[in-house]
Amino acid sequence: MTDADTRMPRRARPTMEDVAQMAGVSRGTVSRVLNGGRHVSTPALEAVQRAIRKSGYVVNQHARSLVTQRSDSVAFILAEPQDRLFEDPNFNILLRGCTQALSERDITLLLTIAGTQADRKRIGRYVTAGHVDGALLVSDHADNPLIAELLNRGLPVVACGRPLGHEREVSYVAADDRDGARQMVTYLRSRGYRTIGTITGPLDTSGGVDRLAGYRDVLGEPDPRLVIAGDYTRASGEEAMDQLLRQAPDLDAVFVCSDLMAAGAIVALQRAGKRIPDDVAVGGFDDSAVATAAMPRLTTVRQPLSRISGEMVRLLLAAITGDPPSAVILPTNLVTRESA
Repeated sequence: MTDADTRMPRRARPTMEDVAQMAGVSRGTVSRVLNGGRHVSTPALEAVQRAIRKSGYVVNQHARSLVTQRSDSVAFILAEPQDRLFEDPNFNILLRGCTQALSERDITLLLTIAGTQADRKRIGRYVTAGHVDGALLVSDHADNPLIAELLNRGLPVVACGRPLGHEREVSYVAADDRDGARQMVTYLRSRGYRTIGTITGPLDTSGGVDRLAGYRDVLGEPDPRLVIAGDYTRASGEEAMDQLLRQAPDLDAVFVCSDLMAAGAIVALQRAGKRIPDDVAVGGFDDSAVATAAMPRLTTVRQPLSRISGEMVRLLLAAITGDPPSAVILPTNLVTRESA
């Protein structure tokens, strides 16, 4: 007797017919359950689901995609250099939230980084070639041609934040950045601070534009010396704070438009011998882990990133089924700590 003769026979992979027989329903009913459960009674749905679990049946995704014309995959496109994914905790929270929301619907999330023009071209070709059913676009910039390309090719897209120039064409989910900035600057004024500077986000992003607008809503048109643009990185916050101190030595408070930049600003202030908040108060934006790790801990504006990711997935699934574009704006709220 050879080794081949003594091998255990390979167990046949469960089929849709096996599931149907076990559940006591037709193959068509099993197919309808696997494709969303429409027009299936509750008892039949539960019977099929029990049979799937008991049999260990696994959907043949390739065969299913040929029928449904769906890949059951979604792209998460981060329009920033790769190192930003690891530096900025906001991106990881969004990525985790979107992954979880999609996994509950048995949809795979593909992470893509579109930080350069070459990356954008490559990713644009990939995601519009049928590999994904839609895209979640994060940290879009006004000069980024990718969003227009995706729209022109008919790919459903949902943006995180207002997609500047495409608000009527693309579904999006955003925190109320402008109101959050108003809350912070109003709070700083209520604490007696009068020379309040700001370090903005990139002004080709909705967050950068709207948070600066909220600052202006409270203070009016500011002294140009008090406004410095950053790019949401720790290094840019440090550099901008150095510049603010040179340009406005009478500064007594600063609203920094991200926690990560605020952490950099704190380094610059402490290096200059400034006490926080006695000499200069610091306010941030995000309420990320950076806020509680900073010394002193940051007074900041909380944006609901977990809710944002869930709403992005909801709107994308709706767009994939043909719903028109829509927008969701979620409230922000002030969190006070030791820095202001």
